[in-house]
Amino acid sequence: MSIVFKSTFVAVVLVSFITGGCGSGANQADNSSGPAKANTAAVQPNKDGTIPSGTGVEKEKPAAGKANVQGKAFFNEKPAAGVEVKLCKTFNQYMGGCGADALTTKTDDSGEYLIKDVPPGIYEGLTIKVFDTPYSVFATSGIISAAKYNIEDGKTYFAPDTHLFKNDLKLVSPKAGSKVAAAGIEVKWDAYPDAAYYKYSIHGDSSSGAETNFDYINKRVDGTSVSLDKPLVPGNYTAKIEAFNANDRKLTQTSQDMKFTVTGAAKK
Repeated sequence: MSIVFKSTFVAVVLVSFITGGCGSGANQADNSSGPAKANTAAVQPNKDGTIPSGTGVEKEKPAAGKANVQGKAFFNEKPAAGVEVKLCKTFNQYMGGCGADALTTKTDDSGEYLIKDVPPGIYEGLTIKVFDTPYSVFATSGIISAAKYNIEDGKTYFAPDTHLFKNDLKLVSPKAGSKVAAAGIEVKWDAYPDAAYYKYSIHGDSSSGAETNFDYINKRVDGTSVSLDKPLVPGNYTAKIEAFNANDRKLTQTSQDMKFTVTGAAKK
């Protein structure tokens, strides 16, 4: 799973397993606004909870008594240029994210980043900003909390590739904040560039009386609409649509506030 968080307050979103990990965003240009996420290959932590370094070619040798951190970010399998990367000595995913002692850089035109002159030690977070949004993602997937990294003297730490995705997919119906009848609901969204297929989920807020029908969770659709063949129980719901390219990389999703209300009686 991967996590997306807003840099100023708690906004943790768990992402279901995909062939990738943490990221989001293209206007974000890669993401327009709202929480984002990512797709990186899952990495298994060491026994001490730290994430092992990968391998690669050093862009620069570390200075004496220091270390370097190197990695890459992508969107739609293309380099994500100019995105902010932070290596956090301290990190709290619930209160503020990176501490004030974070080391910051940006990706180059090839989507690569290099954080130089890193004091050796254990670091509690490596985050990548979702383009020009206030959201960031962890650079590692396969875990539910911020990863720890053992940055060693005289070595370059190679971070896992991060595949960002946006959350600017436009839901046409039901519109956010709308009230709809229980039966005959059509879920419709705008086509997204380079999308080969979509997945939709309709989540019910049980506190409002709504019920989640698992026939409508994480279902693949090759077009841009689906008609629900069963009525929904009255209450509040959230519609989530995700777009994927032909290589199963997530491109974008709808924002987190795509909520609508079902009114009237549902006949079962």
